[in-house]
Amino acid sequence: MNPQKQSKKIELEFQHRLIIVVFIPSLEGYYKDVLEVFKLCLNSAIITTNTNCAITVVNNASCEAVSEFLDQKLSANDIDTVIHHKKNIGKIDALIGAARGSREPIITLSDVDILFKQGWQEETEKLFVNIKGVASVSPIPCRNFKNYETASTLSRILKKQVKFKYQSIPENFEDHNRYLDSFHWQLDTDKNKKWPVIAFNGIKAIVGSGHQILSMRRELFFSTVPKESSLILVGNNSEFLYCDEPINRSGGMRLATYNNFAYHMGNTVEDWMRKVQGANSEMSALDTSVKARLDLPNFSAKKPSKSWFRLKKRIVHRLFNLLYPKK
Repeated sequence: MNPQKQSKKIELEFQHRLIIVVFIPSLEGYYKDVLEVFKLCLNSAIITTNTNCAITVVNNASCEAVSEFLDQKLSANDIDTVIHHKKNIGKIDALIGAARGSREPIITLSDVDILFKQGWQEETEKLFVNIKGVASVSPIPCRNFKNYETASTLSRILKKQVKFKYQSIPENFEDHNRYLDSFHWQLDTDKNKKWPVIAFNGIKAIVGSGHQILSMRRELFFSTVPKESSLILVGNNSEFLYCDEPINRSGGMRLATYNNFAYHMGNTVEDWMRKVQGANSEMSALDTSVKARLDLPNFSAKKPSKSWFRLKKRIVHRLFNLLYPKK
């Protein structure tokens, strides 16, 4: 008899998994500096995650230099899992496939050009643990996403399940402009512009988020996320169909951390990014505490029809913007 058949049930070692998909086909042209960006991304992730979080990297047919770097990180036990694809299967299919093969209750999907800041994991998990009905959290808050696939969030505000108000967060001004600048969007000029803030049991969060980095409840990947393959290399509405809309349809809230805990870098490394990583290293050296296990509230994703939910979205947004006009 196979001795493993007599083994005890496997215990879940981690409660949070970070998944990063990397596609760097060469080190020329647009991709000339992207390997350095990815190295900073992964190293910042390694130094800022605690013992509750494992890291999976999906190598989506990158060049040999990327494969060698990942094998080094795996051999050094810096990361938990590397998935190598011989051919590029598309960003979303690579992410969703890895997510569905993960067992942790919180799964974070990240682009290759995200710079993690010390505290991102703890602040993200804090919202899942302390606010009921959270479907996703991003560690990059942005004022501009209040109305982007947030009908389920706004509905909970309308039902008074969480408190809501617009308020200034001056300490977010510089980091918010860095995020806007990374997409060449118009920068804020007034640090006292108001943000859409929810509060529950003294915990605050921002309504809405982008999708460059998203922490999601695992249940979503088996409920509202489409079961069929995307078959799209990148973009072309794939993030909307496989992340943004499923979060909203689940009935859960789409939130971001109250303050900024990650950055979108783009395709080149700048001096300020290295300074952030330097600060990460200093804080990591001081952090010797044992991380507590997570006590997550139950989450059950709803699965309304798309036609009904689109109607509901229009109604909720009109009612919300009537009762809570933008300030």
